[in-house]
Amino acid sequence: MDRPELPLPQLHAFVVLAEELHFGHAATRLGIAQPPLSQQIRRLEDKVGHELFTRAPGHVALTPAGRELLPAARRALTDLADGLAAARAVGSGRAGRLRIGFAASLALTVLPGLLRTFRDQSPGVHLDIHEMTTAPQIAALHDKSIDIGLLREPPTDETELGFRTVLSEPFVAVLPSAHPLAAQRTVRLAQLADSPFVLLPRTAGPTLHDQIVGLCTAAGFTPRMVQHAVEWQTVCALVETGLGVSVAPASIRRIRLKGVAFRRIEPGTARTRVAVAWRANDSNPLVNRLLAAISQDPPNRPR
Repeated sequence: MDRPELPLPQLHAFVVLAEELHFGHAATRLGIAQPPLSQQIRRLEDKVGHELFTRAPGHVALTPAGRELLPAARRALTDLADGLAAARAVGSGRAGRLRIGFAASLALTVLPGLLRTFRDQSPGVHLDIHEMTTAPQIAALHDKSIDIGLLREPPTDETELGFRTVLSEPFVAVLPSAHPLAAQRTVRLAQLADSPFVLLPRTAGPTLHDQIVGLCTAAGFTPRMVQHAVEWQTVCALVETGLGVSVAPASIRRIRLKGVAFRRIEPGTARTRVAVAWRANDSNPLVNRLLAAISQDPPNRPR
């Protein structure tokens, strides 16, 4: 059996009249004349198939059918009000869910301050954080499994994604503390020519990988790779064992390992960048809200 649809304006009029039990008072509260109120109630009674009020001179009372309908009518109006408020909050970017991918090393630099600023401004937003390297972030943005990416060296051939640089930093040499060059304050890349290298695989971040290899090539040698590791923390741990050396963004110095020395590279003109990435056609207001948070509170830039 089909259920009759109950128009919300009629439910509202019914609830107000049930609370006032006086047509004149209820009409005043609703901001309408008494005849339209009576018509609303009659239409609702027609849909229900029973009278909802008994009417007598100077006396209005709920019928059994009216008493049965009243709690459900109140719930329907409350649910609608709650739903409208939630929709407005999501539409304005004050609530909802934002999925963020980030490179693990950025947990030491960009990520904490950015999330703190965003949460202060949007406490009603649920943040869903996923650790992943650059290439998987690009894929996740394309397949819409994340909304925002925080990555190193974004690709230059992307047309469907937007990028904004949030951090620019030089490179450092990552050495075992027992390495002869660890005694120097700075090193030249050419001095690493005979050392084995530990680096991120190209599949994890093609642009950054190619940049580091290109720096070595410009210094006159091709790095001899002996081991790959997907995260910089693992790269540093392998360097600590004496397996090889590496070249990394300067913020990696925040990874504290007793057996690892970080040394500035001279000349220090080459820089790498961290960028926020998003789908260029994304209409999610939370994306713009996070981009605004970055503009208001840009990350500190390591020297």
